[in-house]
Amino acid sequence: MIENPKPGAMRQPQRLEELLSFRLHNLNAVGGASVIRLLEGRYGITRREWRLLAHLWQAGERSPSDLAVEIRLDRARTSKAIGLLLTKGLIERRLLPHDPRRAMVGLTSQGVTLVQEVFPQVAEIHENWVSVLNDQDLALLQKMLDVLTQQAHHINTNFATDVKADRKHGKRSPPTN
Repeated sequence: MIENPKPGAMRQPQRLEELLSFRLHNLNAVGGASVIRLLEGRYGITRREWRLLAHLWQAGERSPSDLAVEIRLDRARTSKAIGLLLTKGLIERRLLPHDPRRAMVGLTSQGVTLVQEVFPQVAEIHENWVSVLNDQDLALLQKMLDVLTQQAHHINTNFATDVKADRKHGKRSPPTN
């Protein structure tokens, strides 16, 4: 079990559990476990596939590139998930008549039915998760998440923009002059 950080330690972290990104990842892993069991055990889809399906249900037909950006997933993983969902008959791909190299993906009727069945169950898990917070705490949490998300976007546009990771070989590219 990981200890909670001491008050104020998150301002100048010295340990892994004092990093906000670590705490949020841990919360997501623990909190998302029941959703994963539901999705994989009952419906045979991964959390990534669920994100894609739910987003298409909410936003409508999208190009694979737009979908990747909107669900904040790299194009390769989005493409793989699309392929799996096509095989499962939950989405369909439509080539654009003016440019057959480009396509749009959307839910099939089977995909719509699945999302409409799963979403209330995922929402119930969410409701149970936040039920320990009163309305003021929930409003404060939402505000803090909004502020932190905005700050993360700001940092992403300004920090380490001169390097690109090479995950395959564990290297980084040299800074550009």
